[in-house]
Amino acid sequence: MPTLPMAQNEKPKQDKMQYALNMGLAGLAGTVGVFTLGIVVVALVAGIFLDRQLNTKPLFTILILLGSMPISLYVMFRLALGAIAKIQPPAQPEKKKEEKTGE
Repeated sequence: MPTLPMAQNEKPKQDKMQYALNMGLAGLAGTVGVFTLGIVVVALVAGIFLDRQLNTKPLFTILILLGSMPISLYVMFRLALGAIAKIQPPAQPEKKKEEKTGE
């Protein structure tokens, strides 16, 4: 059975690695999107609630929504750092060290 040259043999392995990377990035983007949407919705509901209770129509809604932006950015940053920490580079085969005999 003939063996494939190394470049052709590594192609499927690289495709699988690229697919796994793409899926991981898509998962991270989805997670960040859900958390961001959740933070904005909670801020909106809290702002509307406070505005109704204190009879200050758009004041608290706008202030809390603006205040949720840095919180959303912080959560996004922490999620990205957590995902990066989980990424491990693929194991590279060890190359045998050739001893120099000086001849």
